[in-house]
Amino acid sequence: LVSLVESGGGSVQAGGSLKLSCVASRYSYCLGWFRQAPEKEREHLAGISAGTAPAVYADSVKGRFTISRDNAANTVYLQMNSLKPEDTGLYYCAAVAPEWGGRCTEDAFRYWGQGTEVTVSS
Repeated sequence: LVSLVESGGGSVQAGGSLKLSCVASRYSYCLGWFRQAPEKEREHLAGISAGTAPAVYADSVKGRFTISRDNAANTVYLQMNSLKPEDTGLYYCAAVAPEWGGRCTEDAFRYWGQGTEVTVSS
């Protein structure tokens, strides 16, 4: 099992920035961020491996959001810039099973945190 705890959410005006953090209870090869917007399906925003593969992003956040990780601290971050009202939602970090060493695709993730709320006002 992997438990995850997010922090850093809040309210911001459009065009502003927020940085989310998530601490995992143990090492996970893939860490990622998802978003659940009101009345929408959960969306995979970004994923990053512990190796050298480039991070992956959803088109909706590419160029505005940056995912990074600190392997020593089992922590993943999401720097969010140029925020838009449509970025409003509950943001979850996610991890794959400890034994996973494959690609960090959306369907590889097995564990999610409780989420941190982000509200972007216009």
